[in-house]
Amino acid sequence: MVSKNQIKLVKSLQQKKYRNQHGLFVVEGVKTVRELLDSEFKGYAIFTTDVSVFDDQDEAIESVTEAELRKMSGLTTPNTVLGVFEMAEAGIIDFSDWILAVDDVRDPGNLGTMIRLCDWFGIEHLICSENTVDCYNPKTLQASMGSIARVQVGYTDLEDFLRKTGLPIFGAFMEGQTIYQTKMPEKGILVVGNESTGISPEVQALVSKKICIPQFGKKTAESLNVATATAILLNEIRRI
Repeated sequence: MVSKNQIKLVKSLQQKKYRNQHGLFVVEGVKTVRELLDSEFKGYAIFTTDVSVFDDQDEAIESVTEAELRKMSGLTTPNTVLGVFEMAEAGIIDFSDWILAVDDVRDPGNLGTMIRLCDWFGIEHLICSENTVDCYNPKTLQASMGSIARVQVGYTDLEDFLRKTGLPIFGAFMEGQTIYQTKMPEKGILVVGNESTGISPEVQALVSKKICIPQFGKKTAESLNVATATAILLNEIRRI
């Protein structure tokens, strides 16, 4: 039976300060937990109301009641499985391909979707500014649909990172050269910005080329969602 201290620990991981304190994060759902178990992430504890779904796993699976799972879960309607994993250590960045850089994105759903997009388009590295939402936020993980297992997400001083890289830096703006008329190189860095304010002036100063997605409809839509824009831009990058 799961202890009160275990429940307290798992529940606390819904908050960033406790995730950082313990170096642990929570994911929920059979698919996502399985994908993380099959990745380089190290499992800390797996709780489920149905142990039969993990018959092929060697990890220690702890059976819990639905009531116990509800106490640990951050969902209104908990899934049958909840996993606790260790945060990944920073890895070596491969500069031989494209990198997505995120400047101060605050919505966890947007970041999660961009992690999933990186997985889809084969972008191995997603670099975030220090003020970007936590990639281990439960809502981010839910939106990533398990892609966090295959995309390396790191946080750093984005200005310093961009200043030191030798790759061309393309920034997504409302105005700039249309992506459909821009010849994209085989490798580079794509920078996308905050949902409201876009790319910060400090990062703008380091952008090699401003690119945009042209608007074809009536000028009533103010802008594209940042994750939607990222999808379009990554699609064009991969057309080379």
